[in-house]
Amino acid sequence: MLGFILFAFGMIALIHLYLWKRLVRDTTRKGRWRRAGTVAAIALAVLLPVTLVGTRMGQWWLAWPGYMWLAVMFYLIVMLVLLELPMLVAKLWLRRRNPTHTSALVGVGVGVDQGAPPAAHHDTPEQLPDQPGTRGADLDRRLLLARGAAIFAGLTAVGVSGYGIRSALGAPQLDRVTIPLAKLPRTMDGLRIALVSDIHLGPLRGRSHTERIVNMINGMDADIVAVVGDLVDGSVEELGVAAAPLRDLRAKRGSYFVTGNHEYFSGYAEWVDEVARLGLRPLRNERLEIDGLDLAGVNDVVGEDYDDGPDFAKTFDGRDTSRPVVLLAHQPVQAHDAAKHGVDLQLSGHTHGGQMVPFSLLVALEQPVLSGLGTVDGTKVYVTNGAGFWGPPVRVGAPPQVTLVELRAAT
Repeated sequence: MLGFILFAFGMIALIHLYLWKRLVRDTTRKGRWRRAGTVAAIALAVLLPVTLVGTRMGQWWLAWPGYMWLAVMFYLIVMLVLLELPMLVAKLWLRRRNPTHTSALVGVGVGVDQGAPPAAHHDTPEQLPDQPGTRGADLDRRLLLARGAAIFAGLTAVGVSGYGIRSALGAPQLDRVTIPLAKLPRTMDGLRIALVSDIHLGPLRGRSHTERIVNMINGMDADIVAVVGDLVDGSVEELGVAAAPLRDLRAKRGSYFVTGNHEYFSGYAEWVDEVARLGLRPLRNERLEIDGLDLAGVNDVVGEDYDDGPDFAKTFDGRDTSRPVVLLAHQPVQAHDAAKHGVDLQLSGHTHGGQMVPFSLLVALEQPVLSGLGTVDGTKVYVTNGAGFWGPPVRVGAPPQVTLVELRAAT
């Protein structure tokens, strides 16, 4: 844990050093503006760890400024990195277009005036004369270029973050997917499962968020409701009121819940009891027979650190392999184990669909399915984007989602 904390703090420092160089040092001359920018960069660098630690300690007022800066910072880095090559090309073009600055530098040194003091060799750009053909003029061009890039990156980062806020805080979209299962009996054809994941009740999402999701699900007239983890980011004491509307969920064959990784960070034992009290049945490494279908649920892989990990052998021990089985598992990566036990369909969340493009590229390296329907080792896996968000209240390229899964008997 200490090593991870030191690594995280080191990365935060390096990121803000890069932002300071591109947005402050490269765009200003020495003076009060550079000093003000330096102070701001340091304050923003400190804000991130303070937010991460403070919100865990109940200081939820830190969430909005801290997580909003995290989103803008992310897109600033993306834009500035994308601009590095065009900026380099522009600088080389300016240098070729204005080669006289080299001879001017010689004149400023000892090449023209042999009597000039040696200290002239060490003049900084800010100290050199701002005249045509001198490095002062070259500095002005570089400042103009750097300022243009900084303004473009800043406006783009703020604009994309603003769009992402609107998406994240808006109503989840309702997606419908039809999935054929070879073993599904005709009597179960058309079974409807309302799937929701990653609601993430916490500092920025409360009771009204839960109520909206419950109303959406109840409007589906589903046979089964499946809540596949990451319901909360806080304790029952902090978020019990926010989760209370779950008691109003309606489903013909019941509502079910499996743990996600964030339940283990939030007091999973209390939340399992609370969810059961609200009328959802926790499936904790267990399997139920629902007419001609087996519905199973396993704990999240993070539970292994809490002696409460997934147990596939226990879950599927003695099952009738002629019956189709639908597995609720928070993380798509759990499908590798599910496939070994003949699972026909796994329903998952966890990925948020990447939440913020291009961060989705990193998530896809960890999980075998990022969003939607895929296949892992012969097992079908459907991954919902989730109805909430974690960290920044921003979603770009991965809108919040509640999914109605309709199972069909294969023809």
